Amino acid sequence: MSSYFILDPKQILSVTMILFAIIDILGAIPIIIDLRQRVGHIESEKASVAVLVLMVLFLFVGEELLKIIGLDIPSFAIAGSLVIFIIAMEMILGIKVFKEEVSSTASIVPLAFPLIAGAGTMTTLLSLKSQYQTQNIIVGIVLNTIVVYLVLKNVKYLEHLLGKTGLDILRKAFGIILLAIAIKLFRSNTHL
Repeated sequence: MSSYFILDPKQILSVTMILFAIIDILGAIPIIIDLRQRVGHIESEKASVAVLVLMVLFLFVGEELLKIIGLDIPSFAIAGSLVIFIIAMEMILGIKVFKEEVSSTASIVPLAFPLIAGAGTMTTLLSLKSQYQTQNIIVGIVLNTIVVYLVLKNVKYLEHLLGKTGLDILRKAFGIILLAIAIKLFRSNTHL
């Protein structure tokens, strides 16, 4: 069997941490709580399945979609690094650049997409594809989907556990990690 199909724990850990930072499900707890208050019950299972399907689907067809519109992965990765950079700055500085919309079907829109599996996540997936093996990315996606499900199921408990200060610290810490990821993606795809 080729070494291509062997799962690499180091790659899985890297991919899982990168996706965990970009998805920022813990940092999204205040938004999730707000959504729940506005629209009532959020279906954790439905949202988690939607997140999993969206990410895996984009991992496989995203590159073909880019080819149709005449883009390559390095160009998309550079653009993605800029999106990730802006998201990181939002988290660190507490500013909002991207607008969030709320609808009555909150479990799918805007929770699963674009809040959890949004532009930053999709961009990151294609960027990761240029550096990691696909099977390791899929394991990272599945692990993150499990975390998303657990957080959605236990969001009220986590809010009480972490408190406002804890959530703010978490958001800023993940913002710094994302900033470093954005710089790494930019450098590796521009060869600077």
